[in-house]
Amino acid sequence: MSDSIERKVQIVVADPSAIGLLGLAVVTAVASSQKLGITTGLSFVIPWAIFLGAIAQLYASVYDFNHNNIFGATIFGAFGFFWLGVAMSWLIATGALGPELVKQVDGHQIGYAFLAYFVFAVAGTIAAAETNRTLFIDMVFIDLLLLGLAIDSIGGGVHWAHSLAAFAEAATSVISLYASCATFLNKFYGRKFWPLGAPLGVFKKG
Repeated sequence: MSDSIERKVQIVVADPSAIGLLGLAVVTAVASSQKLGITTGLSFVIPWAIFLGAIAQLYASVYDFNHNNIFGATIFGAFGFFWLGVAMSWLIATGALGPELVKQVDGHQIGYAFLAYFVFAVAGTIAAAETNRTLFIDMVFIDLLLLGLAIDSIGGGVHWAHSLAAFAEAATSVISLYASCATFLNKFYGRKFWPLGAPLGVFKKG
């Protein structure tokens, strides 16, 4: 009787984290500028939400699955789809998909999506504690962003919640951009070029 042999083949690909984080950094920079009142309108926010917020992060997610990186694959994938949903919601709200859909818009509905994502992001923050400090801090601000968006949407326009979301989103952009640059340079040079910080060591993997 011949013994069965199990073979696992893994395709070697470069770490996609830098491009995923860049996508997050750019879309949150553009979106937060609108929330903070620095810019106006959504016309030039939507394309960045689709291409950088969604496609860049989904791209990173697929290649992180090839890396067997469950954290990057799940987080990038989840937020890639998040920005697709947000972009589609903005298209509906602005009337780009027709007046009938505009008539049926209920802002509370997207608030419940933000709330669900907030719960998921808290779980992501717990996981990020064992990656590095930069990603952990980034996830904390994403938590605050989603909490602010949820309260603002469900509450029908709560000023402090809107402000919380705006400033948390701006902070997310800055931290994500740093993390993207640091990841790129560290991988390129094969050493710690820019520090990302050690894991917190609070939760231990089994």
